[in-house]
Amino acid sequence: MGVSRALQCLTLIHVLLCPASLPLAQMEFAIQHTWDSNPVNHEPIRVVFSPGQGGLKMEVSGPFFNDPAAPAGPPGQAFPGLWDYEVVESFFLDSATENYLEVELCPHGQHLILLLSGVGQAFQQQLPMVFDATITGDRWMGEALLPWSYFPPNVNKMNSYAIHGSGEKRTYEALYPIPRAEIVEGQKPNL
Repeated sequence: MGVSRALQCLTLIHVLLCPASLPLAQMEFAIQHTWDSNPVNHEPIRVVFSPGQGGLKMEVSGPFFNDPAAPAGPPGQAFPGLWDYEVVESFFLDSATENYLEVELCPHGQHLILLLSGVGQAFQQQLPMVFDATITGDRWMGEALLPWSYFPPNVNKMNSYAIHGSGEKRTYEALYPIPRAEIVEGQKPNL
């Protein structure tokens, strides 16, 4: 991770751990690369984090691809398997314990929050949260409030992803992609 990205990550961690000390602070990120470090071919998805009332406010905005179609669940509700749809995901990791919070937001209004211990080992799923999303033409915006109690105690790493498309056109975009030199032949994204 470059110095600039490391400083951004440390600042976000400070916002997470000390929200009262930064009443007007916010961090804005643009997802400009695919998971394997290629530039995206559209306006990047933007993710903004800021302290909110009782939690971390997460705002998402960017292009609406409408691929795949909307999940069958009602807007504003948790939807299992949301990662198979158009989503923006953020992960907040305590690397000492490997506990992490996974947040998934869909332009159609569904969401999914998972608490995990180790890769893919969820111990809590479909946690409630406040989330609203709006689609206007070929753009969408969403705003969620992630309760502070959902975060592992010592978050020290974060990444966000934008996922859209179906079949062979499925696209995985990453705020902090894997550097090309570290990609093994045949490697696929593993979110």
